[in-house]
Amino acid sequence: MTEAKQKLEQQLWNIANTLRGKMGADEFRDYILGFIFYKYLSRKMELHADKILKPDGLTFRQLEGHPQEDIYLEAVKEDALVHLGYYLKPSELFSELARRGNGNGKSKFILGDLSKVLSNIEQSTMGSESEEDFGNLFEDLDLTSSKLGKSEEAKNELIVKVLTHLDEVDFDLENTKSDVLGDAYEYLIGKFASGAGKKAGEFYTPQQVSKVLAKLVTIGKEQIRNVYDPTCGSGSLLLRVSKETEVGAFYGQESNPTTYNLCRMNMIMHDVHYKRFDIHNEDTLENPSPEHIDERFEAIVANPPFSAKWSASPLFMSDDRFSPYGKLAPKTKADFAFVQHMVHQLSETGTMACVLPHGVLFRGAAEGHIRKFLIKDRNYLDAVIGLPANVFYGTGIPTCILVLKKSREDSKDILFIDSSEHYEKIKTQNYLREKDVEKIIDTYKNRSSIDKYSYVATLEEVKENDYNLNIPRYVDTFEEEEPVDLKAIASELKNLEQDIKTTDAEIADFCNQLGIEQPF
Repeated sequence: MTEAKQKLEQQLWNIANTLRGKMGADEFRDYILGFIFYKYLSRKMELHADKILKPDGLTFRQLEGHPQEDIYLEAVKEDALVHLGYYLKPSELFSELARRGNGNGKSKFILGDLSKVLSNIEQSTMGSESEEDFGNLFEDLDLTSSKLGKSEEAKNELIVKVLTHLDEVDFDLENTKSDVLGDAYEYLIGKFASGAGKKAGEFYTPQQVSKVLAKLVTIGKEQIRNVYDPTCGSGSLLLRVSKETEVGAFYGQESNPTTYNLCRMNMIMHDVHYKRFDIHNEDTLENPSPEHIDERFEAIVANPPFSAKWSASPLFMSDDRFSPYGKLAPKTKADFAFVQHMVHQLSETGTMACVLPHGVLFRGAAEGHIRKFLIKDRNYLDAVIGLPANVFYGTGIPTCILVLKKSREDSKDILFIDSSEHYEKIKTQNYLREKDVEKIIDTYKNRSSIDKYSYVATLEEVKENDYNLNIPRYVDTFEEEEPVDLKAIASELKNLEQDIKTTDAEIADFCNQLGIEQPF
């Protein structure tokens, strides 16, 4: 399975590089992921239709020109909209377009047909239950962009080349027990994130960090009713939770329209049925989705944008998410506003884990007030975990994970973990290794104090520190240096001085022999 996964990942990355040209990583990302998604939908449609038509001894492709073509297609469409959420005609299948574009080894003009097909996929859902889940999914796939080529012929030739290469790749969708394609899609998203600089943080959380968050919120649970990410990006965090436990439903919000589309594609590519995910294109803080605000979630995971700006409007003081605290997060640092929002959405028996910049642990004013309220008045904070610097794409700042619960088993203390020095450096990026992830999770599970790594602090100790959560206040990582042997150093200096005198004498002798002035 690993070999097949690696082969598929390499094949898709090679095809992606065909599009690279003058585009930035985020631009050719949208094209290649869009085309892969189109092929996925196409193959799923064909497999589903063939299954429906099998009792009649027909395949989906054989319906074209059949005496009862219209009747069969209508029946297939009706069933597909319920089970898949969308519909394509046999003539709109990916392989059919790739074949037409590469007729007799020569590129034929298909850009118009391709645009129409992508539009038809979205239009097929109009009036159905899946309309919102498939609406505008391909809006970032601009086939008129000059980035694809200066002329229409050049654009067409490039697109035909990409479709032809993709058509030769086996997605192995017949194997229902495999998620090789979903993993490969996630791999591509990660590759694009590594080259996207600061923009990477908008849509991707590194896999090992995702794994830590997912494990933290699922400990001891074989299944959970739902999981929520208020800043869901590409959806990688939500999907990671489903690798740890069985998830009933996925909820998320994302303010960036392009990333919102990517998240929905990612869900569908991982074979999450459209009825099981509810993703909205909304600003979580300013305009939370009305369909989510009354929901309470068993698991919440998030990697909000670090120290983002928000309005901090006084009107929010009457918002149930913020009013109990008596303070709003500052306009220039919305970190605690995201925490307040998530706490409001957390169920009484749920767990939330979110990544935040270290400043939330010790900054004063309104943030200090909110921090004190969460600990003293609500006693929701369960653990503080320090991560290494430079583990996120686009920023080198050190970060931490806050774990919060409304019903804490260990309500008399807070666990502090310092994992900042546990990582592997590869080129310019730091990575959590598998053993680093496991150590964090094992320490959290056992709630153990480990020398220079973790400490279980009583609430009284936290109070004595005026609710400052800076990790070095609780976990002592100071390493004593070996004592300096002054006598040995003095002896070395004497020896060096003698060596210098001997060398100076030799140089002086050489200079005299050569009849030149001495340099000293």
